[in-house]
Amino acid sequence: MTIGRVSAAAWSLSAVATGVLLVGCSASVKAEKSEPKLSADKLATTVSEKLAAQTGQPKPKITCPEDLAGKVGTTTRCTLMANDGSTLGVTVTVTSVKNDQINFDIKADDKASPAAN
Repeated sequence: MTIGRVSAAAWSLSAVATGVLLVGCSASVKAEKSEPKLSADKLATTVSEKLAAQTGQPKPKITCPEDLAGKVGTTTRCTLMANDGSTLGVTVTVTSVKNDQINFDIKADDKASPAAN
């Protein structure tokens, strides 16, 4: 079950010129193992879906470098790539774990990195 919350911090990319505005949010995902862990691919998909749902925009391209361990306080950094090639860091932080359910907050950086030339 997914839980959506808008955090106090709003953020945007250089793609804001096209009307894209993204905000922080929370999510909850059911893990598949006895020791809860969410694969990097599933995490990237969930973050992308949550951001799209929060903004009403198409799903952004998100990559996450590692699996997310289901332990409160665990964080990982994912990257959002905009259509113009600029990138934005996204921090994912585990807020609670109950059985095989991992709940986490999603918070994007305030500034995007420009596209590589």
